[in-house]
Formats: sequence, C-alpha cells, structure tokens
Amino acid sequence: MLDKIKSALGAEADSLLNHVSKTIPKETLTIPGPNYIDDIFAKTDRNNTVLKNFQSIYNTGRLAGTGYLSILPVDQGIEHSAGASFAKNPAYFDPENIVKLAIEGGCNAVASTLGVLGLVSRKYAHKIPFVVKINHNELLSYPNKFDQILFANVEQAFDMGAAAVGATIYFGSDESSRQIQEISEAFHRAHELGLVTILWAYLRNDAFKNDKTDYHIATDLTGQANHLAATIQADIVKQKLPETNLGGFRDLKFGKKDDKMYTELSSENAIDMARYQVANCYMGKIGLINSGGPSGSNDLGDAVKAAVINKRAGGMGLISGRKAFQKPMKDGVALLNAIQDVYLSKDVTIA
Repeated sequence: MLDKIKSALGAEADSLLNHVSKTIPKETLTIPGPNYIDDIFAKTDRNNTVLKNFQSIYNTGRLAGTGYLSILPVDQGIEHSAGASFAKNPAYFDPENIVKLAIEGGCNAVASTLGVLGLVSRKYAHKIPFVVKINHNELLSYPNKFDQILFANVEQAFDMGAAAVGATIYFGSDESSRQIQEISEAFHRAHELGLVTILWAYLRNDAFKNDKTDYHIATDLTGQANHLAATIQADIVKQKLPETNLGGFRDLKFGKKDDKMYTELSSENAIDMARYQVANCYMGKIGLINSGGPSGSNDLGDAVKAAVINKRAGGMGLISGRKAFQKPMKDGVALLNAIQDVYLSKDVTIA
C-alpha cells in the first residue's frame, strides 16, 4: 500500500511522508481513532440520536472503525451548473449513479441535494448515510451573484432518513451575517432531531484576492473560518487546503492577528498550514475534512497528496467529488479507494 502511495506522490513523496512538524505538537491534538465518538462527542450536549447517526457514518465503507472519513459530495449541479459538472460524464445527471458511486467507492457517506437524495431515499438511505445539503449558491441569476440561500429545511432531511445535514457559509461576504444566523438555527434544529451537522466553511470576498495572492486559501483566514464553524456547532468542518501562509489578516490589514500565527503556529509547509486549520477546529475535537478540489491532469496524484497532507496534519479525512464523478465509475472508484488507502496505511503517520 505504501509503495502505491509513494508512486502517486512522485517526487514529493519523501518531503510529504517524512516531514516532522515543529509548530503545534501532535500530542496536543485529538487524533481521529476508533473511539472518537465515545471519547469526544459522548461528553457533549448532542443527544443520543446524533451519536447514533455519527457512529453510523464512522461505521460505513472501507474506513469503518478507523475514525477517518471519505465522503462523496455531489452538489456541483447547482454550485457549478449541472452541464458544466456532468458534461464529462453525463451518467451522473441520474441521481442513482451518484449514490452507486459512493457505495461502490467504499465511502462513509454521500452528500448531495434535497432533490438528488430524496429521489432515491427509499432505496438507499438505509444502505449508506445521507448528508443533505440544505443551502446552495444558485448560478442562474444574471449577472452571477454569490450568496448561499436555503433550498431545503432540516425536517425534509430527517423525513428521508438522512444521517446528517450540510451547509455552506461564505465567511467574509456581504451576506455572511445572515448565513451565520440561518445555519446556526438550522444546526440547532438538526441536533434536536438527531442529525449530524457538517459545514462547508468557505471564504468569499473580492478583496481577498489580488494579482499576487489568493487569500481565500490563506492559512489564517481559513483557520478562522473553521473556528467560526465550530462555534455554531458544526460537528465536522469542510475546508479547502491552505496554500499560502502569507497572512490575510496581516497583508490585507483587517481583523486581528498575532505574529506567532505565522512564525510559530504555522509555516510555508503544506502540512503545517493544514495543522493550523486543525487547531482552529478545537484542536481536532471537531473533525477537519479537506476538499479534493477540481478535476485536473493528475487527479490521482493530487487526491493522494491532499489525503496525506490532511492525515499527517491531524485531519479526519477527505471529501472529494469532481475528481471521482467526472470519470467512468470504475476510475472514480479507484480514485476514492486510493484516498482511503492513505487513511488505512499505518505507514502514513501524524507529523
């Protein structure tokens, strides 16, 4: 298994697999493991049904019993338009194929829209945990605007037998205050009904990007988005991997900062940057799953690299969609399995 991982990583294998983090000590983190629910969430204010649904997610797929997660997300039909998302593989216009890919790929759960999961719920909700995404950015307004609005409510997810609800907040956007309030209320209701909550904690502001740097993927800003997500009781936080430690708070001159954020708590190393994200998820007590990103020329290598960074940083898993469903199902399954192999490998350790 390790040889396959090294092969996928190519020239970066040694630096990624042997990095020793000197920022936030791994001993201070909650590391994912088979007793995660008992050790952490059994002590919280979540009710027994939340714990039961959470455990069902952890006990499904190839990663069952490990404490790690591999989730297939397919909400891009709204977020990126159905045509743009499924043109490479039109089979995924059919919602059943989305769920089949998650099952065949050995995922812990499948995340999608109310329409997709509702259409097949009686056939599949008892076979793989459903994560119903309740809000989206609709792309049909002209000119396009970027605002997450509610497409569904928590009761609809509960009625179809879902195990969890997911939502996105565009932190930093003009609409973020309303989104925070909406999703905080929705997550409260989800917990009342026994559903797990997952937040896509994304950043969105034109000022966060200039001709030199995209601070939407800066360590400090993504870390703070994670902290806000945990504050409204997201049980799992989904975040893009950080790609720069230059510092959005520092360079854009807003918010508050401490120089130690950039010099001691993080570095330019990809694993150290992701560890800062984990630290902002209550030192790993709230699980961090990183996104797989768009499909490209080296999807297998990129996916394995993201998984290695997340795992070695102390994260809880990967949520990868386009890299898997924009291929024939056989190839999508192979990619998902390659991601899972990173978390199954005892040779890929916490840095």
